[in-house]
Amino acid sequence: MRIIFMGTPDFAAAALSALIAAGHEIAAVYSQPPRPAGRGQDLRKSPVQKLAESHGLPVRHPVSLRNPEAQAEFADLKADIAVVAAYGLILPQAVLAAPRLGCLNIHASLPPRWRGAAPIQRAILAGDAGTGITIMAMDAGLDTGAMLRREALPIGPRMNAGELHDALAALGARLIVETLAAPLPPAVPQPAEGVTYAAKISPAEAQIDWSKDAAQLERQIRAFAPVPGAWCQMPDGARLKLLAADVVTGAGAPGTALDDALTIACGRQALRLTLLQKAGKKPMAAADFLRGQKLIRGTVLA
Repeated sequence: MRIIFMGTPDFAAAALSALIAAGHEIAAVYSQPPRPAGRGQDLRKSPVQKLAESHGLPVRHPVSLRNPEAQAEFADLKADIAVVAAYGLILPQAVLAAPRLGCLNIHASLPPRWRGAAPIQRAILAGDAGTGITIMAMDAGLDTGAMLRREALPIGPRMNAGELHDALAALGARLIVETLAAPLPPAVPQPAEGVTYAAKISPAEAQIDWSKDAAQLERQIRAFAPVPGAWCQMPDGARLKLLAADVVTGAGAPGTALDDALTIACGRQALRLTLLQKAGKKPMAAADFLRGQKLIRGTVLA
């Protein structure tokens, strides 16, 4: 097929790579423009743009698709279909209708559960036993389109967002290739019941509130690992990222170290911290952390 691909992060790059390998003609790639990043704030191209350019594919990054000029340029590509994965711009109706077979979205959940921006993190935060990938026909709604193909994926009890992201990216890449390998399967409307929305993650959500249940905090740590990283404050005010922890038996004032081995009291039960990261340092296991930073019984984390 002649495809317009629209995506930005690593999740989308996996799908673009699979479509290229499957022999599809990529008419153009749309991605978010380079953004300042790093200490030097140098402009950094998206993973999709870098992959596209390595294959000699033309890349476009309009600020908006709402103006007539951008829509005309899109329609002039005469694509059979557009494939969208974590692109970052809303597609107006004129764009949705331009390809001969419309636009397909690779969505990292099983709608109607977790429509929206952050389905991977929300599924872990909610304690869902599983999630999956859905290939859906895009319409004007927010992830409301009819479903062409979907496949479930279990969420392991220790799986973090980074691991789940990579598993879903690989699954999405396989499913979009399978979907386009033959005549498109019939589209099935989403169920009307069971709708949930995966709101964008706010920075404030990453801060640990030790008064909460330990099981809830353990899910929070996994949902934000490896980035942005759930965090708390040391007694000196330094920020400490928490990247992995185990729920253990224990009781005490929330945020208080119950021993010298990083067992921290929560509102209910306790967490034993197993992977941590100090500002400006690499992640380190608990034993390595304690060799350079004593956190003795009675220490209070905020």
